[in-house]
Amino acid sequence: MIAMKNFWLLCFVPLSLWGQTSFEQAEVYFQQEQFQNAKSLFEAYLLKHPKDQKTREYLGDIAGYAKDWDTAISYYEALVEEDETNADYHFKFGGVLGMKALEINKIRALSYIGDIRKHFEKAALLDPNHIEVRWALVEYYIQLPGIIGGSEKKAIAYANELGKISPVDGYLANGYIAEYSNRPDDAEKFYKKAIEVGGSPHTYEKLTHWYENNNRPKEAIATASQSLQIHKRNQLNYQIGKISAQYNLDAQLGIDCLKNYIQNHSVKDGVPKDWAYYRLAQIYKNLGEKKTALEWIDKALSTRPDFEEAQKEKKLIEAL
Repeated sequence: MIAMKNFWLLCFVPLSLWGQTSFEQAEVYFQQEQFQNAKSLFEAYLLKHPKDQKTREYLGDIAGYAKDWDTAISYYEALVEEDETNADYHFKFGGVLGMKALEINKIRALSYIGDIRKHFEKAALLDPNHIEVRWALVEYYIQLPGIIGGSEKKAIAYANELGKISPVDGYLANGYIAEYSNRPDDAEKFYKKAIEVGGSPHTYEKLTHWYENNNRPKEAIATASQSLQIHKRNQLNYQIGKISAQYNLDAQLGIDCLKNYIQNHSVKDGVPKDWAYYRLAQIYKNLGEKKTALEWIDKALSTRPDFEEAQKEKKLIEAL
């Protein structure tokens, strides 16, 4: 067995000596979301293999994660030109064009619309089972105003295509369209159908958010609690606690969930622990327990002194 100190020495062997293993290490870094480490290895590998498409695709992906849309566009555009039959290249190129369009002025953004649609639709045509691009087309057609190409009918058509590939995604997409088009009864029906046929954490999350956005916090907590019992995902503890704090509901449930969230927290949970401290302070404020509320809000501010929401909340607690 290789000694650990020798293993670390091997990790630093120059690329010229390490070759393919360095590419594999870059892939490991990428999967672990250590993008800077992955980027340096991929760039070095690309110097020796300038035509390697997979390396350039990875570098385009890393640029996209960093919101460096221009760099991502340059990688994907070149890949599309080299291989017009690759659905993923078209999908990713259309996606970063869309993100770039969101960051520039509306007049300039109009010039991107045709290319975005072209590459998304090309990807869908090339791969009849490509779920992600059909979701992108649903969003594209439902969010664009009709005068510049938006169409609920076309969005529904792609949602129905999704349904043939994945019934869960089909129901979720139709629910999203109904919600966006202000048809709340239809949206709720589709989201419930998604839970019936899928039951994944994402389906419960969509219905929970829908209840929350439609001022139905009791149903939101009930749906999230049901999902927590089934899927045991720590993120749901925070979601339940947040709803409890915002709507002054089920205080003890909210407290228990937030404390569980803090105890089991990891980076993968997404929401930092200081937000859980903040929500606990809100719940104790709602209960009129000023001292405990101040303890939690001070804990949030000690972690992040410039936490604006917590600063405002502390003033409300002090006014009790």
